[in-house]
Amino acid sequence: AHVMAFPHPSGMEDDGVFEEAEEGYDSDVGADLSYRDLRESVDTAGRVACLEVVEDTKRRHVPITFGLGNESRSQVLVRPSDPEYQKIVITPSEDEMVNDEVREVCGELYETLSLREKHLFVPSNPYGAFALEPPRLKYINEDAVPKGKPRVQYDRHEEIGGALPNVVYRCNHGVFMWYAEGEEAASQTSSGGTAPETSSSAPQQEGRAREENTAASPMFPISSFSEFTADMKRVMSIAASGPTKSFAYRRLKLLDSKYNLYTLLNEGRERNVQQRVPHRDFYNVRKVDVHVHHSSSMNQKHLLRFIKHKLRLHPDEKVIVRDGKELTLKEVFESLNLTAYDLSVDTLDVHADQRTFHRFDRFNLKYNPCGQSRLREIFLKSNNHIQGRYLAELTKEVLSDMEDSKYQYAEYRISVYGRSGDEWDALSHWIVDNELISPHVRWMIQVPRLYSVFKAMSIKGINTFEDMLRNVFGALFAVTLDPATNPKLHEMLKYVVGFDSVDDESKPEDSIYKQMPLPHEWSGPKNPPYAYYIYFMHANLYQLNKLREQRGFNTFTLRPHCGEAGDVSHCAAAFLVAHHINHGIRLRKTPVLQYIYYLTQIGLGMSPLSNNALFLNYNRNPFRKFFARGLNVTLSTDDPLQFHYSKEAIIEEYSVAKSVWKLTSCDLSEIARNSVMQSGFEHSLKCKWLGDDYYKKGIQGNDIHRTNIADCRVAFRTDMLESELGFIERHRPREDPGSPSSATSNS
Repeated sequence: AHVMAFPHPSGMEDDGVFEEAEEGYDSDVGADLSYRDLRESVDTAGRVACLEVVEDTKRRHVPITFGLGNESRSQVLVRPSDPEYQKIVITPSEDEMVNDEVREVCGELYETLSLREKHLFVPSNPYGAFALEPPRLKYINEDAVPKGKPRVQYDRHEEIGGALPNVVYRCNHGVFMWYAEGEEAASQTSSGGTAPETSSSAPQQEGRAREENTAASPMFPISSFSEFTADMKRVMSIAASGPTKSFAYRRLKLLDSKYNLYTLLNEGRERNVQQRVPHRDFYNVRKVDVHVHHSSSMNQKHLLRFIKHKLRLHPDEKVIVRDGKELTLKEVFESLNLTAYDLSVDTLDVHADQRTFHRFDRFNLKYNPCGQSRLREIFLKSNNHIQGRYLAELTKEVLSDMEDSKYQYAEYRISVYGRSGDEWDALSHWIVDNELISPHVRWMIQVPRLYSVFKAMSIKGINTFEDMLRNVFGALFAVTLDPATNPKLHEMLKYVVGFDSVDDESKPEDSIYKQMPLPHEWSGPKNPPYAYYIYFMHANLYQLNKLREQRGFNTFTLRPHCGEAGDVSHCAAAFLVAHHINHGIRLRKTPVLQYIYYLTQIGLGMSPLSNNALFLNYNRNPFRKFFARGLNVTLSTDDPLQFHYSKEAIIEEYSVAKSVWKLTSCDLSEIARNSVMQSGFEHSLKCKWLGDDYYKKGIQGNDIHRTNIADCRVAFRTDMLESELGFIERHRPREDPGSPSSATSNS
């Protein structure tokens, strides 16, 4: 039977004709039906539905009851005068159809929410913000700034915090942990050992030896690897359960249907509300590119212009060393039989094409201009013979373009590999000395999963996986304990908002299990599985964030690449410990994981143009379906150098999505708001961009004058989420009272 919504019939003659209330109304069902006809049986799509319209002029809505034959009838209420949005309420309540199987499924889903709450780091401030205030910047007179240079500088007058007394840290089974100095020393003495030299007086003398004694209690306890493994297995078990899959699939389809009904009834209302808002439209709402790799943040034409410029004006500059000999830029291109005139976009060959589909190895080669790794080293590396000067100049030009756009922001990912302990020094000097800052940009640290490569190359100092973890996290713990030991690293970390884990997810890997070797025991040539990397990144960031929060420093999110390819267990691992993820297209294969990602509103930074070139054709991308169902999705560019053509890559991403999926202005504004919410930009900036109450639920957190999103859209999204969470809460078994506090958080 069809569910039909009509204008209120009051005042109409019996033989009056109902007119279409909304664009897209199903005229075959109701446009030509008279008021009298609705009391009669109507043949709809081969099925007889008994419709009965009862007029209620006081409440100003039309209850429509329908049923099949002598079956029990349900009632649909259409309320065109609702101040929030026009909605359809179906009675009797779905609670009356709950059975024991549904109750068991609700208990399992509730358990997954509790497991996430158990592991996840959540900031203690009331806003859920990882940083409250942005670093202080000094703005320069625009007239005095050369073209292509950022218009801000560091404020050098900000004081560096002092050392934190009576606190030490040490690496225990691959995880750096904080200890009270007296308790640590006592435990070491009782075991016949010596206290580790990681206090504020000597934070970098932690040493290579792993302390075996674990008698001392850490300041911030954390779930062990075996607990994480057991919980991940439990999530996967629930995701594979037949009744849970059926339940999640039905609920997701119901969310689809509710959204389609909502748009049919309220699209015109949203459009009218937006048109009444002065000044604000899609172009001048804030948009954050939450997933973009720094070394490919420029488009191919920009890179081509820069290379030609350097080759014409600085041909004799020595840029690289080969076989013990310094080569000039001109000599490098002569060895490639190329001149500045020969270069073109096609010669650079950095754009992804059909040859890269399902070939991540070929895609990685696209980072080499003209197919030459030496050109990548010269122009796209920060640690080379010229100390990354060319990449710094390119970056400043990109930052300047972004500042000109005013409403676009980005979070650039830059790599720390874990090959040696001095990578952080080199990176912080490069960023701080070149002043690569902008109010429009924050930095993300990406850690490639390359342990097996380092072992194959016999990198000095990489004997176990724990050595790699020490190189990635050791300097961060030292500078958090005493910023004065590395002022430039401390300065750079103010602009770092999170960590990412990157590599080809489609590579085969072993399944994770409880008895896997711990990092100090992992000395073989094989690469640890994805979940193994994710847990130890999470555990170290959890400990680091706890003390940084205590000291008033900014903290870091964990937002790994996840669900682009490979096994869906990657999504289960990230569900437990990640704040948001990048890609997530593999969630389309598992309704349970997709449903719990919706319930927890984990952000998905999706890149359909990137997926189209690598793993999934654009028309099969689940972004549109995820968005309709209410998942926290946004658009990102991934690699503008490989996938985009214009200077404003993020606008290109939005425009293609709008054209293919027929997105409305309200849709685009909602996606843009999601990008700001997922980003690591500071709380005070989000207040400016979204409104002072942006962190509150529902329409209380929406300021249409800043977000360009109609209140009725926000109210609908909130009602749907609370309805799903409420259904699970009402019908779960009651062994453990209470509800997970983070289930609806927008962390």
